Amino acid sequence: MTFTAISAISPLDGRYASKLVNLSPLMSELGYMHRRVQVEVAWFIALSDVGFVEFKPLSPGARTYLLGLVKNFSVADGEAIKAIEKTTNHDVKAVEYWLKSKFEARPELLAAAEFVHFACTSEDINNTSHALQLRVARDIVVLPQLDRLVLKLRDMAHAFADVPMLSRTHGQTASPTTVGKEIANVVVRLQAACDKIANVKILGKMNGAVGNYNAHLSAWPDFDWEAFSKRVIETPEPLGLGLSFQPYSIQIEPHDYMAELFDAVARANTILIDWSRDVWGYVSLGYFKQKLRDGEVGSSTMPHKVNPIDFENAEGNLGLANALLRHLSEKLPISRWQRDLTDSTVLRNMGVALGYAVLAYQSLQTGLGKLEINEAAIARDLDASWEVLAEPIQTVMRRFGLPQPYEQLKKFTRGEAMTRALMQGFIAALDIPESEKQRLLAMTPASYTGKAAELARRV
Repeated sequence: MTFTAISAISPLDGRYASKLVNLSPLMSELGYMHRRVQVEVAWFIALSDVGFVEFKPLSPGARTYLLGLVKNFSVADGEAIKAIEKTTNHDVKAVEYWLKSKFEARPELLAAAEFVHFACTSEDINNTSHALQLRVARDIVVLPQLDRLVLKLRDMAHAFADVPMLSRTHGQTASPTTVGKEIANVVVRLQAACDKIANVKILGKMNGAVGNYNAHLSAWPDFDWEAFSKRVIETPEPLGLGLSFQPYSIQIEPHDYMAELFDAVARANTILIDWSRDVWGYVSLGYFKQKLRDGEVGSSTMPHKVNPIDFENAEGNLGLANALLRHLSEKLPISRWQRDLTDSTVLRNMGVALGYAVLAYQSLQTGLGKLEINEAAIARDLDASWEVLAEPIQTVMRRFGLPQPYEQLKKFTRGEAMTRALMQGFIAALDIPESEKQRLLAMTPASYTGKAAELARRV
């Protein structure tokens, strides 16, 4: 069967492939191969610069050629590596053999070919390649998408800072807030989560089969291999990898930083699930309307419907992302003794986890762009909820020492339909200073919003 988008098992490579064009080249198997070539080339060039008699520094032309193999890595190159893997049945060895095959017409490189993958275990290449994938995916796809959401929500918080809105705690009418303040809450939480994602150090190790530089020291016992490894890992690209050095490991890098990163992304996703559900509810209440699109259908049988599908899609995909991210963070730091292979197949799904997250971020951005505030509906809810003023009334009564203010308001309001006339009648009978009485009489559910507007504008 010819592969097409509709024959893909994963919707990320099928239905939603067009939405992930920025992530796919980075987190796909092709992207993984690309990073492996990058690591092998960086290690090879760095070895040539040590000054070993057996491996003289490479000429400028050779360096340019090698860096070009990384810069211009293509689908055809990836397919050539896969063809070699059919024989080797080992993906890292296939990369090594492919790289050596590129030396055949270049005597200088051919003479030094055995320094490709020198003293490296497969995991020296794999862990640094995964680190490079994650760093670039985080920095140019995940965080920019989240930053756009933060900016959009912040703009909404400011725009709706002064729009009063009825709160609902436990689903019941509660002290009013403003639309902007409720959005500002999300902005602050999401920005803090983004900061945690950005601050995770992406680590790499290149220390041999069990983390002790055994093979390295067997060849050159007097050379400081640890310092060399650190230099290759921390030197900025293209001559190094630009990662943070991991000095202690078994055969695999411990993956604790990965767990930290995936947990941080999952935390941001959880905040956005919370927001997706809330805004879905506000749409249901009529607080927001959704802009119509010509030709769009909300139901196959009910013509009137305009469904909040973007927020529903976001919630579903964020849940999928978090299920995978949490498995990654729980599983990857665990390896039997010095090495088992259970991490290998799991790591190949990092892009799937991030893909569902990125898909959700796009759905949220689209959904937020469709929202139009319905101030009339919000105002109607407020004007039908005079019972929320029981809180400020009993608080002022407490100030002036009136007996059992909470109990009085409880008896007066609970289970009763409150109106302006009823509440103002209660206030008028209070034995409090006239100025305070007038202040309470002037209060409405729409004006009882505390510092909500200020807090929203400040975010």
